[in-house]
Amino acid sequence: MKARTIDLNCDLGERTDRTGIAEELQLLEFVSSVNVACGGHAGDADSMTRVVEAALTRGVAVGAHPSYPDRAGFGRAEQDMPPAALEDVVAAQVAALVEVSLRVGATVTHVKPHGALYHAAARRAETAEAVARGVGRVAGPVILVGPSGSPALGVWRGLGFRIAGEAFADRRYERDGTLRSRKQAGAVFTCPADVAAQAVRVARGLGAVAEDGTIVAIVADTLCIHGDSPSAVESARAVHQALADAGIRIRPLVGGSAATR
Repeated sequence: MKARTIDLNCDLGERTDRTGIAEELQLLEFVSSVNVACGGHAGDADSMTRVVEAALTRGVAVGAHPSYPDRAGFGRAEQDMPPAALEDVVAAQVAALVEVSLRVGATVTHVKPHGALYHAAARRAETAEAVARGVGRVAGPVILVGPSGSPALGVWRGLGFRIAGEAFADRRYERDGTLRSRKQAGAVFTCPADVAAQAVRVARGLGAVAEDGTIVAIVADTLCIHGDSPSAVESARAVHQALADAGIRIRPLVGGSAATR
């Protein structure tokens, strides 16, 4: 099979304990892009600076990870916000990371909404548009990352943004292509070998295997590993090695995957 490239990303800046911080920084050894929490669900100026400086040292692309303003709930509950208010919230968070990045000599290359905002934007054009307007105000035409095959990608492309479809290496998919609810058993893979197997399948264009054995077609430009999973470092190491063994190069979206539109 012809070799190809894919981006491997993770969400960082979400943990504050010493062990968590150390594990987050270890993940940078294996990924090509990082999505940095910028104050909505987690993160502050200190955590952003720490992650961006470490990413810059390792040549990892830096992206913003804005969310609904919900630190207590980690951004996992959808909020009923007027589009203009949501636009302001997104702009403020992305601007905070842009400021930190400029200060340390890095560039924000992409934006990936977090949690409930990610899923709301994937379902509703109004939300996707508000996200894009907020991003555009402070970061320009960066790459916007959303679920592979979701309407949000078309909305963002229509607004002049480059886009990247994302798949999750460590999450179980349902037969309709949606992610299995975290409230259900088996929603998150905890075995690094399982995470690696799904990553390689998706990167090869073979789709993901749903709970009932159905093959779910997923075309992705970037693969995500959640940085807050207990086995995140082991999973990232396994994915990195498995992709290399499969002849798939890990490269950031900017200057990397030709699949980015």
